[in-house]
Amino acid sequence: MSTTPLVEHHHHNGHGHPHDHPHDHGHDHDHGHPHDHHHHDHPHEKKTRVARPGNGRKQLAIAAVALWVVSGTYIVSADQQAVVTRFGQVVEPRVFPGIHIALPWPIDRVTKLKVRQLQRLVVGGDLPDSVLGRTQPLASQFLTGDQNIINLRAVVQYSVDMPADYLFHTQDVAKSVAAAVETELARRIGRRTVDAVLTTDKIAIQGEVRVAAQRLIDAYSSGVRIASINIESMTPPPEAAEAFRDVASARADAARIYNEALGYANDEIPKARGEAQQMTESAAAYKGTKIDEASGDAARFNLVAGEYARASAVNGRRLYLETLEQVLPKIKKLIVDKNGNFDLTIIRKGDPPPARRNP
Repeated sequence: MSTTPLVEHHHHNGHGHPHDHPHDHGHDHDHGHPHDHHHHDHPHEKKTRVARPGNGRKQLAIAAVALWVVSGTYIVSADQQAVVTRFGQVVEPRVFPGIHIALPWPIDRVTKLKVRQLQRLVVGGDLPDSVLGRTQPLASQFLTGDQNIINLRAVVQYSVDMPADYLFHTQDVAKSVAAAVETELARRIGRRTVDAVLTTDKIAIQGEVRVAAQRLIDAYSSGVRIASINIESMTPPPEAAEAFRDVASARADAARIYNEALGYANDEIPKARGEAQQMTESAAAYKGTKIDEASGDAARFNLVAGEYARASAVNGRRLYLETLEQVLPKIKKLIVDKNGNFDLTIIRKGDPPPARRNP
């Protein structure tokens, strides 16, 4: 895991460079001596002062100390955060972007981290596997809840969340994140059937694993935040791939047939409902018609019964005769006299009946 430490060491080795000479060649004229050589200074001649030997070294030392103090100033850019340690102990676990001051080296040490940069790792293989199209069976095999084996490869993206924890709480952050994600993947896949894992539950597994793995990483104080988990591939082992393809094909056929049946039902059910409604309305109309007819017949019968009651003898004979008029023409008849004799000639077709003899 790469970090970007900012440890600036400023070494300033000062050497004195005196610009004045230690010997003075000028003499004042106010001090006269009997043995004066009568040496007179030129009116335009400059006088030189004697520089002390320690002044240059003192100025260089002050400059070096000033530079050493200034070296404690550092800048954290917008995409970074920093951690300040003092003799190895964390004194500022999170320093935000801006200009800051720390004690100079070797007292304080400033380590900068790019907290917005996403780092990637692969669970169930290596990063080049997706490009090369290869699989690592031992690393990518997971066991489903119905005792089937699948090969799975997932890409995890994460970033620095707590810089001090990221630097000092975990020796290998990438391995910790990979172990947490792999543990939660195994747990979620072990609760599902192979059909659910390969077809419908991929999105749900990714979401559940991200939340659970983040909880586990927080318990470890690894100082990272998982941004996403993307399952790149989920495939059955090569030995069982053909059987899984057949199952998938059968499942697709079942889905197609079901959809066709559903479409047929959606087409026929409205028709059947329409026909049922029409039959119901026809039956209701027929019922109303028959009730009206029966009511009319009952009313007429009541009228006839009333009239019949007024003159039952006359009306009874009339009804008897009207009934005979309707019935006798429809049946074969033999007319027998009161003595029980009848003339057979009357039944011969086309012959007129014989004339009746008077006794």
